[in-house]
Amino acid sequence: MDFSYSEDQEAVGELIGQILEDRCSLERSKEVEATDAWFDEDLWQELAKASLAGLTIPEEFGGSGFGLIEACLALEAVGRHCAPVPLLSHLIQGAMPIARFGSQDQKRRWLVPAAESGAVLTAAFAEVGLSNPAHPRVTATPDGDGWRLQGEKTNVPAASPASAILVPASTGEKSVAVFIVEPGAEGVEIDLQRTISWERQGRMRLVGVRVGADAVLGDPGAGREIVDWTVDRAQVGIAATMVGIAHEATRRTAAYLSERKQFGRPLGSFQATQMRLADAFIDAEAIRAVVTQAAWRVEEGLRARAEVRSAKWWACRAGDRVVHSAQHLHGGIGSDADYPIHRYFLAAKQLMATLGGPNQQLAELGAMLVSDDERPIL
Repeated sequence: MDFSYSEDQEAVGELIGQILEDRCSLERSKEVEATDAWFDEDLWQELAKASLAGLTIPEEFGGSGFGLIEACLALEAVGRHCAPVPLLSHLIQGAMPIARFGSQDQKRRWLVPAAESGAVLTAAFAEVGLSNPAHPRVTATPDGDGWRLQGEKTNVPAASPASAILVPASTGEKSVAVFIVEPGAEGVEIDLQRTISWERQGRMRLVGVRVGADAVLGDPGAGREIVDWTVDRAQVGIAATMVGIAHEATRRTAAYLSERKQFGRPLGSFQATQMRLADAFIDAEAIRAVVTQAAWRVEEGLRARAEVRSAKWWACRAGDRVVHSAQHLHGGIGSDADYPIHRYFLAAKQLMATLGGPNQQLAELGAMLVSDDERPIL
């Protein structure tokens, strides 16, 4: 069995890697992070020109027509550079569900500008005290031929530059719908939130926001299935980003240990540093293995809910070990927020907290193992 990537898949990874290598320097990232946007518009436009903003958008709507595996390769490159662009939320949380569940009119309205000019798409899944995005507290009540949205979302990625935000809302005691909301709509209030990795996310207040029936994504009664479908893919994308972070943190640490001398010898010549760095490399490769399996199963339409949670759990636990080792092996300079290695530590911590940390993944995985309906193949 051949587990290698196709030429097209390798080309995706190489293309975005080259663009980020050329355009995403440490100095440039610091400039962007000093603003209120945490969004490198110039870099984003370069990605759009290279058709990478439309990577997961069908060809008939101006995109490249690729899937989750190719998105994961692109996100790994983003992780390697800690790039200040919302590729994860745009490709997976915004574009993919619209492409899968949207009407033809919705696809033309939102996907064509995203593919052709880099219009940003995202989703608002997080709420304060909420562990399952498929059970939102934000409500939607019928209003003539449309709906009224009321409530608050938090930690919305790319809320500021977004042209559209997918918002799950409760439409009844046991029903949920997903709505496509424009950030500039009347009643939408967005305050910026600064995360530990300098990313600017948004607190989104919905005060009687009226949307038409054409703003409902897919079947109005299928919101939970849409959210679960999207979150599964987003978790794989998060883990793929962690692959890039873990490998680059390990590479940078190896370079530092080979150059930094102590006691008259390079730090890398000591067995203790070698063994810890080797453990970091093994952890990084382990994340890649489980991410690859999860992404493949999702793409093939196989049962993959347990594999997805395993991938996120590994990304959290192993990724955390890697960035801690990298920072520790750098000594005191590793704690300097201006030093590059610290960026990987903070980026990893932010990803760990996104859409549920390791304990939540473990609890959900345990519940699946004891359920006949969800038991994975062991």
